[in-house]
Amino acid sequence: MYKALSPGAIGVKTANLQEAIAAAQTGGFEGVEFSVHEVAGLVEAQGADYVKGLFADAKLKPAGWGLPTDWRSSEENWRKGLDELPRLAKAAAAIGCPRTMTWILPGSNDRPYEENRRFHIERFTPIAQILADNGCHLGLEFIGPKTLRDSQKYPFVYKMNDMLEMGREIGPNVGLLLDCWHWYTSEGNLEELKALRPEQVVYVHVNDAPAGVDINEQVDNVRALPGETGVIDIAGFLQALQTIGYDGPVTPEPFKKELNDLPSDAARLEKVGAAMNGIFRKAGLG
Repeated sequence: MYKALSPGAIGVKTANLQEAIAAAQTGGFEGVEFSVHEVAGLVEAQGADYVKGLFADAKLKPAGWGLPTDWRSSEENWRKGLDELPRLAKAAAAIGCPRTMTWILPGSNDRPYEENRRFHIERFTPIAQILADNGCHLGLEFIGPKTLRDSQKYPFVYKMNDMLEMGREIGPNVGLLLDCWHWYTSEGNLEELKALRPEQVVYVHVNDAPAGVDINEQVDNVRALPGETGVIDIAGFLQALQTIGYDGPVTPEPFKKELNDLPSDAARLEKVGAAMNGIFRKAGLG
């Protein structure tokens, strides 16, 4: 496993890949997420070796990319995204980064459970096939908080094993975007993590939960820095992933508004980087 940065997740704005790479270096990260559209353009203009060189020169790994396909809205938008996806997936694979991911709401105001499940399988199956054709893997994120589940008329998948089951129906290259916040708020446990196979975990997010708030009252966009409160057993979470052999990115997603009060992006990067170093040390990962 290695510490990776998603600049926007900690309030750091970057205009291009070079700025994202520089931000990751400032925070002491080992990998960084990127815009797959930007990378595809760079690969086509200057070649995959040039892009790989940008990462190699900075001693960083290309960590992952958000799924660029608009699968949530109209069929027209979805089909347009399917047409664009082969080019993007091919470019990401060419620079050695096969990991893409997206999140799935734990409910719907429009579709009852079974109808919603069919919708997701139908939308994701051709996406997964295109990704597989280009050697890429898709991580689906289950969303745990009861406060968010209760905001929707119809419940939907919000637990890890249910998401894995739906992923199996979508394609063999589909696994999890595993976020310790959603693992915690869905009342997951370490034993179920230890039962995973490494290929079932495509991407990992870490954060912590505010202290003094009941698990069923936690609000999705009010979080804490990884290891800050100790509410979530992040050391146990990381150790379980180490046990199963996961060797991919671990990316902070704290959604902590106080980070925006810090005086600079460098201060934000250093603070979050220090938090990541702390949880890796606590887990015995160096």
